[in-house]
Amino acid sequence: MTRKLSIIGMPMDLGQMRRGVDMGPSAIRYAGINERLKPLFDEIHDWGDIPVGRPEVVIDKDSNLRNLDLVAEKSALLAEKVDEAVQSGDFPLVLGGDHSIAIGTLTGVSKHYKNLGVIWYDAHGDLNTAETSPSGNIHGMPLAVSMGLGHPLLTEIGGYHPKIKPENIIIIGARALDDGEKELIEEKGMKVYTMHEIDRLGMTKVMEETIAYLKANTDGVHLSLDLDGLDPTDAPGVGTPVIGGISYRESHLAMEMLEEAGIITSAEFVEVNPILDEKNKTAICAVELMGSLFGEKLL
Repeated sequence: MTRKLSIIGMPMDLGQMRRGVDMGPSAIRYAGINERLKPLFDEIHDWGDIPVGRPEVVIDKDSNLRNLDLVAEKSALLAEKVDEAVQSGDFPLVLGGDHSIAIGTLTGVSKHYKNLGVIWYDAHGDLNTAETSPSGNIHGMPLAVSMGLGHPLLTEIGGYHPKIKPENIIIIGARALDDGEKELIEEKGMKVYTMHEIDRLGMTKVMEETIAYLKANTDGVHLSLDLDGLDPTDAPGVGTPVIGGISYRESHLAMEMLEEAGIITSAEFVEVNPILDEKNKTAICAVELMGSLFGEKLL
């Protein structure tokens, strides 16, 4: 079988307040993504970046959500591109941009699966709604939106909801959850490996359990990797860093185990902000993790 990859840049910073994350796709390309992944695929199609522009910040009067209409509009564009990549038989790899882009990615992917699984590799749950969010930033809401919870302009993108079921989601690396997110996790019985579980069980056990569960219960798995899931010493160029995160080496092990399991069918790497970075360290880290995810071997 021909192994094909579609790279889609989504330079969107509309889901939060800190500028710079719109340059994430450029930083990742500058870090050598095409050169790194070229030996691992038969074909690589880089579709460039989806145009987002530089719109002024608009706060929705009714919901207090930041850039609601624009996030919905641009997410729909991303969904179309991801859908097109899947239909072409390519593995869709989306480069962010803030984590609100996952709304579009999951819309484009999930229509192709009856029971899509999601690995949410992140310091945060991203399970807020307008009612629970302290900030109104949509980058803290994409997982809830994809479960069908939130403003209809977001949940109804693609003409259907929910995109994913709570029982098919596994959050890895959580260490900063809002009260509303904790309540939702409890209510839905969601599987979460906080840093406590990673420290206590070890990353090998966490990934073994994750892989076994998703293999048994899903027909495809999307990886949504927020670079703030890693500790800021390894990935400093993110908008919402949280100390005490997953290490660089643990993250490589996680990606290597996912590649060996052969369960990942789509992926996105988000929240790379070169303005906050140190010599493009975070973008380089993202590219190196992609190498492990797609089968790069030392020997």
